Amino acid sequence: MKIAQRIEAQADEIISVLAELIACPSVYAEDSEKYEFGAEIDKCLRKTLEIFRDFGFKTFYGAGQYGYAEIGSGKEMLGILCHLDVVPAGSEADWESPPFKLTKRNGKLYGRGTIDDKGPLIAVLYAVKNLIDQGVYFNKRIRFIFGLDEETLWRSIEQYLVNEEKPTFAFAPDSNFPLINAEKALLQFKLVSENSSEINLAGGTAFNVVPNEISYQSDDPDKLIRELDKLKANYQFDNNLITVFGKSAHASKPYNGKNAIAVMLKALDNIYSDIESINFFNDYLGEDYKGLKIFGDLADKESGPLTINLGKIKLDQTKQELFFDIRIPVTIKKEEIVNKLQEKIKSYGLKYIEHDYLDSLYIKEDDFLVQTLLKVFTDVTGQEAAPLSSGGATYSRAIENCVAFGSVFPGEEKVEHQTNEYLKLDSLFKCIEIYAKAIYRLTR
Repeated sequence: MKIAQRIEAQADEIISVLAELIACPSVYAEDSEKYEFGAEIDKCLRKTLEIFRDFGFKTFYGAGQYGYAEIGSGKEMLGILCHLDVVPAGSEADWESPPFKLTKRNGKLYGRGTIDDKGPLIAVLYAVKNLIDQGVYFNKRIRFIFGLDEETLWRSIEQYLVNEEKPTFAFAPDSNFPLINAEKALLQFKLVSENSSEINLAGGTAFNVVPNEISYQSDDPDKLIRELDKLKANYQFDNNLITVFGKSAHASKPYNGKNAIAVMLKALDNIYSDIESINFFNDYLGEDYKGLKIFGDLADKESGPLTINLGKIKLDQTKQELFFDIRIPVTIKKEEIVNKLQEKIKSYGLKYIEHDYLDSLYIKEDDFLVQTLLKVFTDVTGQEAAPLSSGGATYSRAIENCVAFGSVFPGEEKVEHQTNEYLKLDSLFKCIEIYAKAIYRLTR
């Protein structure tokens, strides 16, 4: 039986195992004293290690900070870098099925984490399982490394690297096929004014998500409604509560979404003239996701243009806060970005507060790992393959000699971080086949 046929015969089992992980609402939580990243993430880690033990792996629980599962033998190690945390699901009412219950519908598996990153994790697990079932002997160790806060501050993978052995080479199944060898730098920060705001406004879920809705309780809704109508905005009005709707997307691809906060701030700008944060945003950004008025047209051939996303906002009587995510081209220095930003915010009385920074990734196209994985992709799919660049930040930049490899195929819809996130069943099976052949070639 060919590997593709074996994989399809395992479909019910694969879906069942994935459902166990999707059922874990592993969203980062700060309110837990016992668990660094929250009780639900810890439960997900323990469940994952249990699954891998059942498949014959040796596992390690790193005091709730990380975990890993290993199989094979040899001095060298192939690392598979995965993360178990997911972004918030947002309003469950916006989902067609419960976000933390795996639902099969029209050849797709729906649920938060199906594509980012639990589905790809299960794909690589079953790739290894199929090789074992065929009697393949690995002359290198294969270690799955489980990070727990990839969607926030990367403390988990950093702690792993402090305490544990680093892989000889690795890949992260957390981006696109054929392969990502260039990832833009990530800069997350707040712009803050200590001045009070004459309105209370809060919305958005995370730095790295394009917000799909925001609500404002207005004392004079007619003015705001007129402004929203001028903008042809999608909104709902209910008892003085006005909710503006957009479309969520990953912050690295803001062009795939519609920023609801940006629309709301544009409408409010014509009503309230003395709110510094709103004035700055509309003067310099609005719905421009490249930040042209601040940074100029910054781009390079290796990774493409700079992008910027306003992910959250908090305005009240104590302060004003805007939460931004910028993806910086690989040849551009962080200092250039920060200096230009500081220059523009000065006159608005805003303060720059850095939240997180991840340096860029770039591995040359002629690298052995890159060439091996590209050849596997071509052999399985029949498609010519060249490496891609990305604004996404994957664990591949955390470890030397690592790239992002899959799991979204060319032409497929980008649904990570979005409502009704899904993974096509056919794509899941194809991923398993690709990962099996890649691991076979890398560990022989």
